[in-house]
Amino acid sequence: MGKKSVMEDLVGTLGDFTSKENWDKFFTIRGRDDSFEWYAEWPELRAPLLSHLDQLQAHSPSSAASVATSSPQILVPGCGNSRLSEHLYDAGFKGITNIDFSKVVISDMLRRNVRERPGMLWRVMDMTSMQFMDETFDAVLDKGGLDALMEPEHGPKLGNQYLSEVKRILKSGGKFICLTLAESHVLGLLFSKLRFGWKMSVEAIPQKPSSKPSLRTFMVVAEKEMSTMLLEISSLFNDSSLDCNGNQACGLHEALENENQVRRGYSNGSDLLYSLEDLQLGVKGDLTKLCQGRRFELTMGGKGSSYRAVLLDARQQSGPFVYHCGVFIVPKTRAHEWLFSSEEGQWMVVESSKAARLIMVILDTSHSNASMDDIQKDLSPLVKRLAPGEDDNGAQIPFMMASDGIKQRNVINKVSSSLSGPIVVEDVVYENIDAAVSRLFPSKDLIFRRLIFERTESLVQSEALLMKEGSSHEVNEVERKKTRSSSKSKRKGAQKQIEASNDLKVDHSYLASSYHTGIISGFNLISSYVENVVSTGKTVKAVVIGLGAGLLPMFLHECMPFLHIEVVELDPVILNLARNFFGFTEDKCLKVHIADGIQYVGELANSSDSTEVPVFDGNVNTCGSSKSPSKENCLAYHIEGRGPTKVDIIIIDVDSSDSSSGLTCPAADFVEESFLQTVKDRLSEHGLFVINLVSRSSAIKGEIVSRMKTVFSHLFSLQLEEDVNEVLFALPSEFCIKEYSFPEAALKLEKLLKFKHPEMNQSILEAAKKVRCLK
Repeated sequence: MGKKSVMEDLVGTLGDFTSKENWDKFFTIRGRDDSFEWYAEWPELRAPLLSHLDQLQAHSPSSAASVATSSPQILVPGCGNSRLSEHLYDAGFKGITNIDFSKVVISDMLRRNVRERPGMLWRVMDMTSMQFMDETFDAVLDKGGLDALMEPEHGPKLGNQYLSEVKRILKSGGKFICLTLAESHVLGLLFSKLRFGWKMSVEAIPQKPSSKPSLRTFMVVAEKEMSTMLLEISSLFNDSSLDCNGNQACGLHEALENENQVRRGYSNGSDLLYSLEDLQLGVKGDLTKLCQGRRFELTMGGKGSSYRAVLLDARQQSGPFVYHCGVFIVPKTRAHEWLFSSEEGQWMVVESSKAARLIMVILDTSHSNASMDDIQKDLSPLVKRLAPGEDDNGAQIPFMMASDGIKQRNVINKVSSSLSGPIVVEDVVYENIDAAVSRLFPSKDLIFRRLIFERTESLVQSEALLMKEGSSHEVNEVERKKTRSSSKSKRKGAQKQIEASNDLKVDHSYLASSYHTGIISGFNLISSYVENVVSTGKTVKAVVIGLGAGLLPMFLHECMPFLHIEVVELDPVILNLARNFFGFTEDKCLKVHIADGIQYVGELANSSDSTEVPVFDGNVNTCGSSKSPSKENCLAYHIEGRGPTKVDIIIIDVDSSDSSSGLTCPAADFVEESFLQTVKDRLSEHGLFVINLVSRSSAIKGEIVSRMKTVFSHLFSLQLEEDVNEVLFALPSEFCIKEYSFPEAALKLEKLLKFKHPEMNQSILEAAKKVRCLK
């Protein structure tokens, strides 16, 4: 049997590279004088290694101390029986400590070197739990050790522990030199673990001449710096010149590009999520001390769970705090609310908590099945690492929690859509409701029906008020008593359920969502134009992208009977839910198209009418009235002469199927410059474009606003005070209403609106006063 076959059999005995017993067996078979080099050998390693270690040698203290202590202190973890340490010792580096968890190989190596290299140290030690003091070594030289720990079936746990130890034992200015095959899962951990406070480069080790490409050894060098500046990783090789396995080269290039993209994002953006380890490096200052007004977002890893959190140090030290540090848990059902998702709202929570430092933890759908006790146990050791160290007197960290605000709940329907994911329809009674709503509907327990998309942190997509059929001002008292007396709890401590009632119907004359009110308030910007169109007996054409529960189109249809509304919805499941549970109905002036919104707008932009469009009889004031006009007249809408069809109002009200980028509404395609230009081309000269924008990232919002300013002549914004939504209004023409004309325009809008509840009129006009010009 040849030497190569014997070697393959020996390696085969290892199996699990993380098993001490397997390594003991391997080294016993090989013997002490039969060295084994897993990766590149000394002739290939000599030049690149010495270039880095010589730099450390130059900075080592020169004194009368022994040669070993004056040389840079080098640790070789997982040394095995490689001759790498011996070559380094012979090259003049005398301060070398070797460790391995195999007692067999350490004994063999000690006997092999005790006479020729007496200054070299050998210790039996687990590299994932080292018994060295902090900042002991100038360099850690790893030849395949990290790769061995990162067995795919074991996950990153051992690799994580090892790199944490490397970070601990290295001196400031020290180097971690990692010889690796650069597999993607290894680099993914290494790059992210040494992200803040490290200067990193990757270079290729020269290969022996070979007839075909093989797996190549790479050297990752990470230098520990005092600065927390985030630097991109330098690649000290030419991609095209890599003579190695194609998959290996592609994987390395992809890992480098992905990590550098992340690092560029950290450097350029303001909405960053830091890890606990990043923070302990000091990336946000000394966390053991309070710093007035400090705020940042972070992620914390628990037992199988991760948590998104915000750390806030109180802005004012005006009086004694009740708590030195506190934790405030926000349930997923309330994570989208302004109080918990906006910076201003979060500072209000800090003030009311009476805590000098508040750690606000935002739960999401991954925590749905966990009890609050389990979550608290999971979080406790994590938040202790974030508590300030001064004046705490050993006090326990209190856990506070925002109620989900729901007194009663009844799930009406659950369905899963291939396009929208899991969807829930539920009826709820809130613990508290707005005072204005209470005045409008004096019933004690108002019932709201909600449409919830679970894919987006249980986003409440739509919310409607339920009323007894035939009554618009109060819920039937007998029905409410019946509901309360027969409600049952699913489990102890759960909200009472609401008994479903066929007598309760959605009130389409009331808008429960403040952003819907905000959208209509923007019609103030074109009220003069709309007034002129309606005065001639013509209709105003509106396109709404995104149906939801159909509440906005139904409300517009009722209060603005001069509108002809085309709704575009991609998901037929949503349309069925709107019809079956929210009372949505179509007629000649309110139609739904199951289509892609972007494609629909694009195709409309290419359509044209070759004839004049007739107008309806001026006596007709609603398409759904007893004086209903002919089909042709009802479908009429305003066109300025012949040629391409123009739309007066386009509203984008859709959520994103992927909010990982930080954009919850709308989907990213709807704010691309190409689509915005299509919308502008599609609008009539005095038309209005409306976007419901939801994002926690100020950088993303700023980018969208910048694009819209580029495309549109004028841009306005309404930031809703108690919600995360921002509504943007864009005008395509140079003509624009001046802000000093807003009051007059509001009067015109008021005359155009036909409300069953006059209070709704007031809400819309109040919102109109808060619209601000951005361009």
